[in-house]
Amino acid sequence: MKTKKITPRKFLIYVPLFIWTIIALFPIYWTITTAFKTPVAVFGGPFYVPFLDFSPTLKAWHYIFVDSGPEFFRAFLNSTIIGITSSLLALSIGSLAAYGLARIRYRLGRFGNKDIALFMISQRLIPPIIFAIPYLIMFRILGLLDTRLGMIITYTMFNLPFVVWLMRDFFTQVPVECEEAAIIDGCSHFQVFVRIVLPLSVPGLIATYMFCVVFAWNEFLYVLILSFQRAQTLPLLIAGQSSVRGPEWWNISAVTTVAILPMMIIFLFLEKHIVRGLSLGAIK
Repeated sequence: MKTKKITPRKFLIYVPLFIWTIIALFPIYWTITTAFKTPVAVFGGPFYVPFLDFSPTLKAWHYIFVDSGPEFFRAFLNSTIIGITSSLLALSIGSLAAYGLARIRYRLGRFGNKDIALFMISQRLIPPIIFAIPYLIMFRILGLLDTRLGMIITYTMFNLPFVVWLMRDFFTQVPVECEEAAIIDGCSHFQVFVRIVLPLSVPGLIATYMFCVVFAWNEFLYVLILSFQRAQTLPLLIAGQSSVRGPEWWNISAVTTVAILPMMIIFLFLEKHIVRGLSLGAIK
């Protein structure tokens, strides 16, 4: 049985990575442990290890699931519906636009496909607050303030440039010969897109969709300005966990833990697809 030797080069690579992993994961560990602390343990710490440094308690969990249960479950449901729906819409519309940029040559004067793609992704470089005020005025006129539909429209529009930019690169990796063969067999361009291109781009679709869901799940600015109570999501609920005595860190940590877990579980199950999708999009 052969044993692998740790060379100095590997040591210099893995030791910093291990240290950085601890630094990156420690805030998550601290949040989870704080969710099981009493106010005395929170303010009397720091305490790190349950059952050794402090006695765990479920008071914070009782608060979010029982005392403020309706408010918490409404925020959780809003985050789920808004995140999933807006990401699906952005992916559906953005994929069509991305395929057009990847396969059809557009020309408007001296501007072509690359200029159009660059213009679209440049929308993500603009500070989001610039769009918030126009959205606020339009939604007030249309009666979409503090509604799920309004937040879905907002996140869909904000994610569209990102989807177009990523999926355009994925679609360029699909062999044109496959599409030409399908057209010869009698498929329309839309059938080629649905039956040939999309199945071959599944890793890219999954990776792009997950990034859209993460943005919609974690976004705070737009939901702060465009919602008040009915369309409140988890980030806004977390920010509101304070009383006249100041922030209640144990309650904040409990809600934050619940908000983190779904994304962590999904990424663990889809890790291979996400990595494959990102790697595929990086190949030129």
